[in-house]
Amino acid sequence: MKKENLSSAGFQHGRHFGTIYDTNDDPYQRDKLSEPAVCSDCGAVYHDGRWQWILPTANAHKTQCPACKRIHEKLPAGYVSIEGEFAQKHSEEVRSLIQNVEAHEKSEHPLQRIMSIEENAGNLLITTTDIHLARGIGEALHNAYKGDLNFHYNKSEYLLRVHWQR
Repeated sequence: MKKENLSSAGFQHGRHFGTIYDTNDDPYQRDKLSEPAVCSDCGAVYHDGRWQWILPTANAHKTQCPACKRIHEKLPAGYVSIEGEFAQKHSEEVRSLIQNVEAHEKSEHPLQRIMSIEENAGNLLITTTDIHLARGIGEALHNAYKGDLNFHYNKSEYLLRVHWQR
């Protein structure tokens, strides 16, 4: 049976600790904005070439930040799948860890947010507005509880799927 070379199609399989995720690949962040700008939904400010949690100036024009666009269009950049008996038995701890990771990342990077946390048959599926947050959640779970962690990155779609199980 012939093996297909998935990396030629833009798909990266397995664990990657190098910097393969480039925000220039994100279709939601390709447009150059005039500064200053403020997101009409969340209040994040685009200043000095990046989104920040600062007070907008009086002349800031209103727009929608990439995270709010993804939330509005229901198009996540990251999916984190959490499975296993450990996660089911320690659901509150796991959820708390996830929310702490998001709070920390979002405080420094306004575009890194959780879109939803859904539970189905004891398994969790988390969607995020940014691939870096999805990766951070997976790594935090692995660092705290060990288990099996896998990343599947599709560069052409700027999409990261993280699977953690224990």
